[in-house]
Parts: sequence; C-alpha cells; structure tokens
Amino acid sequence: MSQAQTTAPGADSNSPILDNLTALCREALTAAEGFSDAARTALAASVAPDGKPDAALLEREQFAAHGYAWFATYVSALREMLTWAERLESEGRFGELEALMLQAAFGEYLNQLHGGIALSQVEILRPADLGLSEAEIDAFLTPAVKKLRVAGHTAAVRARIGDFLADGHFGAPGLDETEAMIADEFRKFADAHAEAAHEWHLKDDLIPLEVVQQLADLGVFGLTVSEAYGGTGMGKTAMCVVTEELSRGYIGLGSLGTRSEIAAELITLGGTQAQKDHWLPRIASGEILPTAVFTEPNTGSDLGSLRTRASRDGEVYRITGNKTWITHAARTDVMTLLARTNPDEPGYRGLSMFLAEKPRGSDADPFPAKGMSGGEIEVLGYRGMKEYEIAFDGFEVPAANLLGEVEGEGFKQLMATFESARIQTAARAVGVAQNAMELGLDYARERRQFGKAILEFPRVSGKLAWMAVETMVARQLTLAAAREKDSGRRCDIEAGMAKLLAARVAWANADNALQIHGGNGYALEYKISRVLCDARILNIFEGAAEIQAQVITRGLLKPGRN
Repeated sequence: MSQAQTTAPGADSNSPILDNLTALCREALTAAEGFSDAARTALAASVAPDGKPDAALLEREQFAAHGYAWFATYVSALREMLTWAERLESEGRFGELEALMLQAAFGEYLNQLHGGIALSQVEILRPADLGLSEAEIDAFLTPAVKKLRVAGHTAAVRARIGDFLADGHFGAPGLDETEAMIADEFRKFADAHAEAAHEWHLKDDLIPLEVVQQLADLGVFGLTVSEAYGGTGMGKTAMCVVTEELSRGYIGLGSLGTRSEIAAELITLGGTQAQKDHWLPRIASGEILPTAVFTEPNTGSDLGSLRTRASRDGEVYRITGNKTWITHAARTDVMTLLARTNPDEPGYRGLSMFLAEKPRGSDADPFPAKGMSGGEIEVLGYRGMKEYEIAFDGFEVPAANLLGEVEGEGFKQLMATFESARIQTAARAVGVAQNAMELGLDYARERRQFGKAILEFPRVSGKLAWMAVETMVARQLTLAAAREKDSGRRCDIEAGMAKLLAARVAWANADNALQIHGGNGYALEYKISRVLCDARILNIFEGAAEIQAQVITRGLLKPGRN
C-alpha cells in the first residue's frame, strides 16, 4: 500500500484523464444509484410482493437475487472510490495515477452494470434478468455515464497506468499518518518472511512458533482488544491495514490473527466479566492461541443444522459429535466451540458457545486430550496453519466455560462477530490480490521475449493495470466497511460486499498473474503457483460467495434498508 505521491492530474499533456473527473464521476454515480434503486424495486416485485423477502420466492429467483447483490456491490464500490478520490483531492494527494484509477474503475463498472456482470465464469447477469425495463436501462445512460463508458477505461488509460506500475507506484491508499506507519511496519515484516513462507507452503509446514511470537510481540493478537485487557484497542480499520500487509507477504501471516479476533470479540460481546478478565489478556498477548470450531460435515453454511451435542453433567458439559475444516486446531490452546445444548430446540435456538480448553498437540499426536481425536485434511493452499477434522466423544468442558453462562445464545453470539470476520477476510483478500499483482509485475519486468521485457506488450501491461485498479477498488470498499464498524454502526451488508468483491479480485489477480508467468507459473518453485491456491479459498470460507450474495440481497430488500 504505497503512499507515494504521483503527479497531479493533467500534469502530462498526453495523459488520457477526462476533464472535471470527480464531478463527472459524481454525476455518473447518481445515475448508477438510480439504476440500482430501479433494480431493487423490480426484484422486490418478484421476491417480496408483500414488502418482506419471501424465502421460497428468493430461492426460485436465486440468480436474479444474487445478481442484485453484485449489482449493488458495484455501485457501492464506485461510491467508495469517489469518496477516496475526493478525500485525496482535498488533501492535495490526488495525483495522475489516482485519477486514472478512478476513471478506469468507473468506466469498467458502468459498462458491466449496463452490459453484464460475471457472477462466476459461467454466469452473466444482465439488467433484464433483474426485471429492468428498456426504458429504465436507457435512463441509466446519462451523458456522464456515456462519457465514462466510452473514455474511462481505454487502452490508453491502461498504458498510462502501466507506466506508473513499471516505476513501482500502485496508487495512494488514502491512509492517515498513523495507518501509513502501521502499514510500513508490517510491510517490512511480511517482506522479511516472504521467501520462508513459500518454503512453508512447499513443505506443508506450520508457520514456526517463533514467527507467531514475533507477531504477538508486535501486538497482532490484541489489535482490537480493549487496552483495559492488554490490547491496543486500535479498531477494525487498523486491523485491515495490518491484515492486508501481512497477507501480501503470505496469507497465513494475515490469517494467524483471525481466530484471536473472533475469540476476543465473542468474549467481549458475550462473555461474563470473569470470562473477560480471564481470557482477553491472554489472547491479546498471544499467550494462548484460539481456534474456531463451528463447521460440521454435511452442514457447511447451514449452522442451524449442527448436531454436535453438549450435555450437562454436573459441573461439566460433555461434547459429542464431529467437526471439520478447523484451522490451526492442533497447535491451539482453546476452542470457541459451537454445540447444541438443547436437542429439542430446532434450528439456531438450541445452540450454545463454549470456551473449550485443550492441550497443544504435535504432528504425531495432534489432539492429546481425552474424548477428542482427529487428523489433518490435506489441502491445495492456505497451508501454514493446516486444516483438521475433529471427533468428540464425551470431551469435557467446565460449565463455567459456557460463554455468558447462558444456554441457547451461541448462534446470536456468533452472528455478532460475522461483520468483523468478513471485513478481516476481505482485507486478507486485498493483500493476496496485491501480492499476485506484484508477482506478475516483477515477472513481466524480468522476462524477455522477442527482444524485450514482456511488460512492454500491451496485453501484459493492460492486465496488470486493471489488476491494480480493481485491487484499489476492493481496498476502498474494505476500508469503508471497517470504518463503518469502528463508528459503531451496523455494517453486515458493507462487510458482505467487501468480502464478496475482494475475494473475486484476489482470484482474478492470481489467475492473471499466473497467465503472465506462462508455463513457469505452473511450476511449484514460483510463488504465484502458491498464491493461486491460496486465493481460491477466499471465495469459500467465512461465507461462500453465494451465501454472501444471499445475505446482501436479503438485507437490502428488508423494509427500511436502502
């Protein structure tokens, strides 16, 4: 996230920047917002005829419903890009590169809003799929929209952005002075471990404990924990800055703090005072490492179907059942464990959350606890903490470790953490996207074909230019969600949008960066082969893209939500 100052808009007479750019984008944004409102009205007529989304109708019209989530996400992304640009402009930091990025983002996304948005490689959403009429589609094409669609994202714009990339400029992220200092510190840490991280991946090794301790010493595990409990209390925006920079080096570094973030927020929001006093200082210092134990075989995102049972037996609960896809499970000290305490209560209402202590395991004996067994799930990427499946057979948890000491609150407690978890995952995705783009750029500078560096070929530099633009779009959407969270306002939709878009950008950047590498990108020795594997998981965990789209659309269709 370089803060490097670039030249002022228009400083180069050959620059393809449009005149009165921010004003033009403001006019186009107004049209896009109106287009999105029309799409919401049209969709609501088919899935919420009585004013409230109907589950059966949402499922029947799932393609359109999920498409609307992407539609609205694009408009929000443009809004945040314009906010970023206007903030930089007011601070005298809006240079030529930033202006080019702004108009490219508007030019491309406006074209996709009108012509079709790829929900996946095989699904394209057209405005008509949302029920928009020809008149409403035509009304979107205001003079500002037309101008940006034609001249916003052109070959000349990509070429000029490519010039900046070749000199190592990626655009000012818009951080304040403190955030920029934090970014610089963690960028250096990530760079110092980048080579070792690739070896961890190739050997399928856990991230060394000394590296975990270094992150603990830097305050990563207590970043958002209150100072009253030994944390730094810096908030979600700082968390995003740290997470992005660490993930730019290696997704595992950016993910080490995820489980601590989830556990600390669970305890902060739902724990008793005694639980806060006992657990939060130890989590913040890195003395203990948590893991999240929620998912079960055959349930996936359907947490209401969880079957793992927690039966009260005097002063303990006995846990019986199976869990899967548990990250960093063997080497951690405490599990935030979701289990059913009331088998007669259907769905989410019978679930409770536990702070279940466990001994650290080893490769030979990953789960040396009575009533607990399991093994590693071998995976393509995201290897530095490893994935596990766990079986519980009468595993004991003290009754005092029931979060909040009240049964039946587990799902509600977990939902309270989802905003932060999805914002943090979006930040990880932005870091991976930046890493992929930089790897592609470095290779394109060095690789020579037909007598010159392949960076000089327009389709190579053009790919990298758009990768840089869309990484900035995802970054601004993520930071905006974090700032909303820091303000104390609800941001479930904003967090979902950030995660939805950033995960796609990470995968697109990794895929295109590997293409730039050609056959070498398929070789394990090149880092981009790892980044491609790491990027793919981002569109699945913390809520798959389809789940994110469902959450966003349901939220936007609720009465009173715009």
